[in-house]
Amino acid sequence: MSDVTTPDESTRAALVALEERRQNALIDGDLAALDEIFDDALVHIHAPGLVHTKPLLLEHVGTRRAYLDIVRGDLDIRVIGDVAIVVGPITNVLKNPDGSMREQRGQVTQIVRRTDAGAWRYVNFQLTPLGEEVWGKLPSEASAGTASTEEKSA
Repeated sequence: MSDVTTPDESTRAALVALEERRQNALIDGDLAALDEIFDDALVHIHAPGLVHTKPLLLEHVGTRRAYLDIVRGDLDIRVIGDVAIVVGPITNVLKNPDGSMREQRGQVTQIVRRTDAGAWRYVNFQLTPLGEEVWGKLPSEASAGTASTEEKSA
């Protein structure tokens, strides 16, 4: 079994570049680029819980053209063999069906696999929207003076 490690500089740079390519392709509606970077087994879970396969997500992007801007914060990347887990904050600026705009903030978990050819492909994406943290900090977080993600971005 492979150990969980932090990526070397080259792997981290490749994964960050892949994420930048994903963001640009969503904004530009570049379905060819998305087809290339999304694995055929992709499961994409939108903030409201809508689940799309690769074909459905490509149709969604192509017909709705909802992505106006995407901003990512610091990414926590862990590697397990030929799989990477990428976690971090996201802010999407999206177009609504009526033409108005909205901002969606949350935390994203992405799973990316390295193909036999060495290319990275997205296998999973899940956006969890930021919401009310009714329980507040854990005792260890309070004593360490760490803020929750929502408090840090407020």
